[in-house]
Amino acid sequence: MTAPLSVKTVREGRHAGTVASAAVTLAVIVPGLLWAKWVPYAHKAATLFRTRRWPGSDILAVGGVHVGDRPSWHAATTFFQAYLASVWQALLVALLISASVQALTPRAWMQRALNRSGPRRSALAGGTAGMPSMMCACCAAPVAVTLRRSGVNAAGATAFWLANPLLNPAVLIFLVCVAPWQWALTRSVVGVAAVIGVAALVEVASRSRQVAGPAPAGDGRPDKDSPGAVRNWVRAMLWMGTFLLPEYAVLVLLLGACRGWLLSMMRLAHHGFLVVVIAAVVGTLVVIPTAGEIAILQTMALLGVSSATLGALLVTLPAISIPGAAMVGRSFGWRAVVAAVVGMIGMGLLGAAAMALLPSR
Repeated sequence: MTAPLSVKTVREGRHAGTVASAAVTLAVIVPGLLWAKWVPYAHKAATLFRTRRWPGSDILAVGGVHVGDRPSWHAATTFFQAYLASVWQALLVALLISASVQALTPRAWMQRALNRSGPRRSALAGGTAGMPSMMCACCAAPVAVTLRRSGVNAAGATAFWLANPLLNPAVLIFLVCVAPWQWALTRSVVGVAAVIGVAALVEVASRSRQVAGPAPAGDGRPDKDSPGAVRNWVRAMLWMGTFLLPEYAVLVLLLGACRGWLLSMMRLAHHGFLVVVIAAVVGTLVVIPTAGEIAILQTMALLGVSSATLGALLVTLPAISIPGAAMVGRSFGWRAVVAAVVGMIGMGLLGAAAMALLPSR
């Protein structure tokens, strides 16, 4: 008859399993980000330091779409192809990270790291955690969903989601290299305010609501056996493939189809407050890849668009988007998503004010 295991042996086994799971998660995160983000962006930054010229083109104009063009299948598919070509590596890595965190990382670890006393402190922790991954809003959304479903509060998860695109260190370096200094300054200062302020607003909107959706795979106890961890990882990937990716693809196609109308609203060269508000709204809802806003803003600047409008788009274009909002809606709650959208529009107006007040040279 086999002797029962001692409590000490069981605890040591659980601890070893937790350490092994954390090691596997890191083995996904670090090489994945090196491949999709860190190495390519380091090469791009080095090139920009030499050339001082942005090599990309305006993704909203891809496929020959012009201001005022009606929605079309050609506009939808050409935008989808260009967008997917820009983000597929980051999206793949985001899905792998999300599944690994959900299946292998104890919930208690995530909660201790990001759930702090007060929304602003949680937002600061989440924003700090989000900056190194440097993803666009849509690619960061699956990881933010996993954080929320793992018990991370709304402020921490929202700050992680927003800091990825808004405080992306690589994009800030790109702006310093190829854009006026006012752009990098506005993005940095208003970006910090947006990450902390909008995250705190979402926390207030979420306090009376429980996290939606089934319980995540990790329950915080470091005793997951390997077969269970693999099964949970597969389930997490299947859940994202079933619910997140299809609606993501459909919404990107729809936004691509309507680009002509969006361009007509974003490229008005008037200087009225209404135009700035429209720019903040459209910028919050449209979807672009990482750093895609640089080419868009450079094109608009050449067309004579006001600095206030550029400031609104500089802050709002990278953040949220309709596909990103749809992906986080089930886990964050739609009231929280509305709060995030309204908050980002307000931050876009703050960015517009900052750009308008800064000297033009």
